[in-house]
Amino acid sequence: MRRSVASLAALVSLAAGLSACSSPPDPIRVGAVYPLGGSQGPGGVQEFRGVTLATDMVNDLGGVGGRHLVLDPVDAESADAAPGAVDQLASNGDRFVLGSYGSVISAPAAAEAARRDLLYWETGAVGLMSPAGQGRTTFRVAPSGPVLGSAAIAFIADRLSPMLHRDPRSLRFAVVNVDDVYGRAVAEGGVREIHDLDLPFAGQFEYSLRKPDYAGVVRRLAEARPDVVFVSAYLADGVAIRREMVRQHLTLVANIGSSSSYCMQAFGDELGADAVGVFASDKPDAGALDPAGLTPAARSLLGKARTAYRSRWHEEMTAPALAGFSAAWALFRTVMPKASALTPVAVGDAAHRVAIPPGGLPNGSGLRFGAPGTPDAGANLRAASVIWEWLTVGWRAVVWPPKFATDPVEALPIA
Repeated sequence: MRRSVASLAALVSLAAGLSACSSPPDPIRVGAVYPLGGSQGPGGVQEFRGVTLATDMVNDLGGVGGRHLVLDPVDAESADAAPGAVDQLASNGDRFVLGSYGSVISAPAAAEAARRDLLYWETGAVGLMSPAGQGRTTFRVAPSGPVLGSAAIAFIADRLSPMLHRDPRSLRFAVVNVDDVYGRAVAEGGVREIHDLDLPFAGQFEYSLRKPDYAGVVRRLAEARPDVVFVSAYLADGVAIRREMVRQHLTLVANIGSSSSYCMQAFGDELGADAVGVFASDKPDAGALDPAGLTPAARSLLGKARTAYRSRWHEEMTAPALAGFSAAWALFRTVMPKASALTPVAVGDAAHRVAIPPGGLPNGSGLRFGAPGTPDAGANLRAASVIWEWLTVGWRAVVWPPKFATDPVEALPIA
């Protein structure tokens, strides 16, 4: 009898041991700091959805080293809310943080993540971030604001001017921007490109959202007699400035804007015919990108992501959604599996060993980060941007560069 009891105890002990051995490994918890409400909420929600979709698709493929990923989202609708959101994630044990769609949120979120020794992975914001941790544990996958600004001016000088049979050096270029981290970062790239190309500079015109005087901005702009105006604005102020240009009959060869305004569908919907002929420098939507410019693997992934996104949220992937998806996919599917350990420093080291060719991600980007200590530390040197054009009322298309364009550039007259 005692032998039977002993045998039963041994079997129970063995079963418990086997059960413990077969239990799934602990998940990898990843923080997500996005504005899920407020003025930037629509874009923040879309970018977070893209991150969510990438997380789920990677989990369907077995996760990272057999460990599933679990997202911990925290709503951060302002710069003031960003540090607290990161602190909350750190207190919960999250060592990796994705964010943040909004540049005013990205800067303090990245700084706090560096202070807390977390890895910060910027998926969509373009404004300048704190230098702390850049290239070590702070990375930006999306194109920076200066890159978008530079691309806008280069497009006008290198592509549109020849179409108009104009020497770009015969045109006067002006820059208008909101006076925050986003507006200044984008404007910086535009102004620098104007000077690098030795183009006539009509001036830079800043304005504040606290006491906006859009009519006054455009009056001062008109006095400088620009032929080309580049605008770095948010949606409401971008629409207001464009309306003032039309109302004051500002005669231009070209008007081009950037992310958060001129590229948005709402910009064209609100302005109607007054948007036609206007350009924008930004990231692409999933449905406005020629997939022929992608690698076969990225093309296949884009198709799967679009189908899954439409099925789940009943709409097409916008630029923020595609940016969030592509950046999260790169981190979870390519970078983390190469890390010697799942620590912020080890994953940061792995990020520098990854080289994805241009077009290797579903949004047209590749992946190659600037080394620590360089001017481009932590920046994705293969981030893709495109030029949009409003071709008819309420409809815009990617027109540049050719490998991603779905429509040709049209030198349409603008008011």
